Amino acid sequence: MTGLLADPGSLILATLILPAISAVLIGLTSRWPNLREAISLLTGVGLVALVLSLLQHVLDGGSASVSVLEVMPGIPLAFEVERLGLLFAIVASGLWTVNTVYGIGYMRGNNEDNHTRFFVCFAVAIASTMGIAFAGNLFTLFVFYEILTLSTYPLVTHKGTPEAQAGGRRYMGLLMGTSIGFLLVAIVWTWALTGTLDFRLGGILAGSVDEGIVPILLALYMFGIGKAALMPFHFWLPAAMVAPTPVSAFLHAVAVVKAGVFSVLKVIVYVFGIDFLAVTGANTWLIWVASATILLASIVAMTKDNLKARLAYSTVGQLAYVVLGAAMASSLGIIGGSIQIAMHAMGKITLFMCAGAIYVAAHKTLVSELDGLGRKMPFTFAAFFIGSISIIGLPPTGGAWSKWFLMQGSVQSGDIVLLFVLMVSSILNVAYLIPIAIRGFFAGTEFSGAQAAPVGAAVSPDAKRGGFWSNIEEAPLLCVLPLCLTALGCFALFFFVDPIAAYLGDMLAPPETLLTPNGGSASP
Repeated sequence: MTGLLADPGSLILATLILPAISAVLIGLTSRWPNLREAISLLTGVGLVALVLSLLQHVLDGGSASVSVLEVMPGIPLAFEVERLGLLFAIVASGLWTVNTVYGIGYMRGNNEDNHTRFFVCFAVAIASTMGIAFAGNLFTLFVFYEILTLSTYPLVTHKGTPEAQAGGRRYMGLLMGTSIGFLLVAIVWTWALTGTLDFRLGGILAGSVDEGIVPILLALYMFGIGKAALMPFHFWLPAAMVAPTPVSAFLHAVAVVKAGVFSVLKVIVYVFGIDFLAVTGANTWLIWVASATILLASIVAMTKDNLKARLAYSTVGQLAYVVLGAAMASSLGIIGGSIQIAMHAMGKITLFMCAGAIYVAAHKTLVSELDGLGRKMPFTFAAFFIGSISIIGLPPTGGAWSKWFLMQGSVQSGDIVLLFVLMVSSILNVAYLIPIAIRGFFAGTEFSGAQAAPVGAAVSPDAKRGGFWSNIEEAPLLCVLPLCLTALGCFALFFFVDPIAAYLGDMLAPPETLLTPNGGSASP
């Protein structure tokens, strides 16, 4: 068995098979909650170990691919390891494990129903995410893209309320509609033009397609990948916020939207090719649509009082950073967009887990209800503040780096006006995120159990003797510990960006061009 898993092709298949098997085992152990959840956690740990084994293989200069079956001549169900996909797999597997811990605490702390179905769908969804990350061609990508949609639909509609059912219909309708109506058409058209659906560095379209067709084909791909939530095909994402918060975290940080923007990057780099896209000028319209999405989503987020709705529109804007980086059709733009996947995932999962912890502990869902709550939930609100400054892009958090590389990319591609877009969007991010932490710590009332008490109200002798800890009313430990870990992760990513940039730079750009703000180089 050890020898089998030493083979990289077998490791790829194992990343799909392990969570699929765990889904079956979770279903069979529904009568034993502790065993069921232990299986979920062990699966997460095992998946991370498998993905990191593949990372070591790639860092050692190796490559790997495996074909399962040939669906029709020239179109196999095939998988491969390449640097972009492996980065996505590392982010997804690592945060899925953290989110599983959080999900256990949330589902128990909030007395949710149907735990077994919930964790079964979680496992199937991460298996399909691994299929997307390691897809060796457009056909394989499309198959697992659709499986991800189908497996997350029960998670979105988990509560079974009319509101949840309506949100689920919108979720399913838009994602399946765009993928079949646009993405599938683009894939078939690509096959007709090129005779291949394989991913190749530098693209497969050059020399096979008339330049006038390129913008149309690009539009079919970009709007067909509805999980990227590019406006105007974004409204499924706020609608899906009817799901339990661990699902929201999964959608925004681990799998669904990250699968969308990863697919955008994959198509730009390996189907169109950044040089070919830049020469044709077909990327110009995408630059402006992504820029408009960044700004408009941020403005809408400022108007939302519901905390999860505000975070959902924040995600729409933050995803557009990745699309913008891809649309720049420059090596630094691709680096910035790729790094944004990891940085946004760490920051946004922190924010959503904080929102869920607030709901479990205080049953608050509106920003206007959070006044003074940070003094009762200091760990949650401190983590929310850290996640916020990472999303904004401020040092010393990882989010600063994706903005930095995107700014360099805008200069490299000659689109200087994009510097203005990035700066304005950061200011808007401050406007809709920072007031939440300020309300929690400094606004006029203190939360106390089921009711609010004015600041300065009499404190009982017992509370005085208990000191700081007597005032703490946090969510259960399994809710709070994961969000503290991911908040620390936002700091850690700031200091470990050089190896990430060098890892991507080996694929896309001369290392000496990848300079960091402190004057260092991202070269190996």
